[in-house]
Amino acid sequence: MQAPRCGVPDIVNGTNYMHPRNMKHESGSSNIHTVSHFSFIEGNPRWPSSKTHLTYRFLPNFPPNAMEPVARAFQKWDSSTYFTFARAQTNQNVDLVIGFHSGDHGDGSPFDGRRGTLAHTFPLTNGRFHYDADERWSIGAVEGAFDLESNALHEIAHLLGLGHSSVNAAIMYSGIGAGLTKSLHADDIAGIRALYNR
Repeated sequence: MQAPRCGVPDIVNGTNYMHPRNMKHESGSSNIHTVSHFSFIEGNPRWPSSKTHLTYRFLPNFPPNAMEPVARAFQKWDSSTYFTFARAQTNQNVDLVIGFHSGDHGDGSPFDGRRGTLAHTFPLTNGRFHYDADERWSIGAVEGAFDLESNALHEIAHLLGLGHSSVNAAIMYSGIGAGLTKSLHADDIAGIRALYNR
């Protein structure tokens, strides 16, 4: 638990925050099984079935060069789910708001400086997604820095209702090392489809 990680906890008040879904699927008549290790946020919150188009905006403090990697992450979830995403203008009401913050930034979940919590989100339909501004961020794999797009993929999934996965290669694994990039994994896609029964 000392590695840089997502700020969405695995355990809250001594109880399990995640509800693992170990689903076994038999393929035809063979004995091949695929086991999924995704989980859902406690209580399985979901966006209403009528809400499939989500809008997002960046707070004024968001670095302009960081916007494109986050937009790419939204596009990847867009192509893997029945959700669609669109960036709105700064002053519009939106579903998701993304910003950079340091230390205690007034949301009850202060950041802890470098090499701790990388980012966090708040339960559906609150829609807040915060990066820790004290971390060293990069576009792509850069030694000693954390990839903006990989972390956005992870936090967007929390905004959709996914919890953490026990599969290290999944984007929903709770930690990611510096200098690495990750993308969506079959376990992530299985999780979001199971959550929304699609």
